[in-house]
Amino acid sequence: MYYKIEDFKNDWAYESDSTLKLFNNLTDESLNQKFNDNVRTLGRLAWHITGSIPEMMNRADLKIEGFDENSSVPKSSQMISSTYEKISVSLLNEVSKKWKDENLSEKVNMYGEEWEKGKILSVLLVHQIHHRAQMTVLMRLAGLKVNGIYGPSREEWADMKMPAQE
Repeated sequence: MYYKIEDFKNDWAYESDSTLKLFNNLTDESLNQKFNDNVRTLGRLAWHITGSIPEMMNRADLKIEGFDENSSVPKSSQMISSTYEKISVSLLNEVSKKWKDENLSEKVNMYGEEWEKGKILSVLLVHQIHHRAQMTVLMRLAGLKVNGIYGPSREEWADMKMPAQE
């Protein structure tokens, strides 16, 4: 749970940058690649991450612009990336303008439960990380490049002329 807006903003800046880098490795062809009937496509996962930001934050009385919740997954990976980037910036602007540290303990009805605003920010961040991790596995299966997030990826180890850690 967050107790300071600045802490969330710092974490969000890093995590959203990592998500955007990952999205930028997607190709239009990879968006609909199906690995299993019980697994979302890369396009659907990326669009879910993108759409979850306004969906959750609009419930918390922040108006996040730039997403039509009735839209289908774009066929363009660039469209997903640019939409995500706009929404991410909108989120930071809204949180900075409308919430203060003292507001983070206020409760909001989220999915039939009462969540503190600081918890909403935490869940939003962890939700993104969770689905981004799913994407990295599918991207490997699709033969796409995966960027390092909390340390170098296999490709980045190779660029450093070092063996990837097993």
